[in-house]
Amino acid sequence: MQRIHFTLADFARVRLRTTAGPLVESAFAYGLLGRGVGAPFARWRSQVGERLTQWPLPLTGGSAAPGLDGLIDLIERSGRCVSTDACAARNAPGPPFHPAAGDLSRVWRVAVAPYWEHVRAYLEAECEARGRVLMAGGVELLLTTLHSKITWHAPVLEIHDGPDEDIRLDGRGLVLTPSVFLAHRPGRVTRRLDENGPVVLAFAAPPDTHQAAGLWDEPDDSGQSLGALVGQTRAAALHALRSSCTTSQLADRLGISAAGASQHTAVLRRAGLITTRRIRNTVLHTLTPLGVALLKGISPRPAKPAAAGGPARRRPAGAAVRHRDPRPVTDLAARTTPAA
Repeated sequence: MQRIHFTLADFARVRLRTTAGPLVESAFAYGLLGRGVGAPFARWRSQVGERLTQWPLPLTGGSAAPGLDGLIDLIERSGRCVSTDACAARNAPGPPFHPAAGDLSRVWRVAVAPYWEHVRAYLEAECEARGRVLMAGGVELLLTTLHSKITWHAPVLEIHDGPDEDIRLDGRGLVLTPSVFLAHRPGRVTRRLDENGPVVLAFAAPPDTHQAAGLWDEPDDSGQSLGALVGQTRAAALHALRSSCTTSQLADRLGISAAGASQHTAVLRRAGLITTRRIRNTVLHTLTPLGVALLKGISPRPAKPAAAGGPARRRPAGAAVRHRDPRPVTDLAARTTPAA
């Protein structure tokens, strides 16, 4: 059992984030693929099985390859990256990226990336629902309704079915992130080594059968092709920037640091895929027409020549770009049992 110890300062510094990051979700997905799955994941398991050339996917290290908790620890120790291209972009001294954790990029491409757009929308809806719980009943109600096997006995949050250890926040605060693929465990601490940053706890928020129907729509290969072109993290950033956001908001959506998000937006801006404008003390990132076209997997159409006797008729900028919010309304009461 993991025990997270709060102080009064930590209680005031509890917040929600959309995801712990693509690589962490890939580690959870790898653990789920090696187990039996229920009805909500049966279609996903079948589709992933058709794309696998071999199973189990070998993680470098053979019999010494780490389990789920070991993988999460290696991901954090390797610089808290969300993908191998993010690690390369950092180009900073520190512990090397463990090969077993690096191999998760293959799990990401096969089992997570094709569904990431739908998964992220689902997680955003989950965060919004939890946010309503927070507004209605405060932090204590939020902590008591995370999962039936996560219990709150002030000032300690207990996570059952986990490693036996005590984690003291000591004023750093706690970030809560829902996870689609952490369906076989109630929760896992995914970040705790940064002495100046908050501890991050991923808690299980698997879909029910009805919600899963929209998550596992048969994907095409456009997401994987885009990832191969610009890198998996920057591909995820382009998807996230369909709705303009600040650097810190992008970092939350991708589960990476603000510095990492700034590096990726700089690359995308130089490539002409996004624009950035400053509003007082913040910067707002927006897709360019080229970025929209790349995201849709199409090439911008050349302008048609003007018809004789009149100027060419132009389509208003952005007229073809429409955003639809696919997020479902999450019924928390049906899926959580408050602690006694």
